[in-house]
Amino acid sequence: MERGLLLRITALLGATAVGLGAFGAHGLHDLLASNGTTAIWEKAVFYHFVHVLSMLALCLLAKGSRLGPWICFLAGIAIFSGSLYVMAITNLRWLGAVTPIGGFSFIAGWLWLAIRPPAAPQPSSATPSR
Repeated sequence: MERGLLLRITALLGATAVGLGAFGAHGLHDLLASNGTTAIWEKAVFYHFVHVLSMLALCLLAKGSRLGPWICFLAGIAIFSGSLYVMAITNLRWLGAVTPIGGFSFIAGWLWLAIRPPAAPQPSSATPSR
């Protein structure tokens, strides 16, 4: 995948994390409080945002093979945070059985980076034009 596309998707996921955090704190406050699921929503937003920042670092700082961990983090956000978002709103606690699959995706991405880290970008040797 092209770096620009990865960056755009990552930026949209970052905007979504901020939006969902604000929506949970304000628009869904009463629902989450009545369901007793405010902490679940906050956990979903936290993991969502932490992994968006990791995806951003992969896009900006890594050279070469970064797609594998990036996709693992994307899957983790969708499955881990996604299942928690839905569980917090619907109070369907059985969705908690799906959440660990997303957690394993996060772990797989981190292990991928530990086993096969992408190379750091090399400084440009080009002289800036005036």
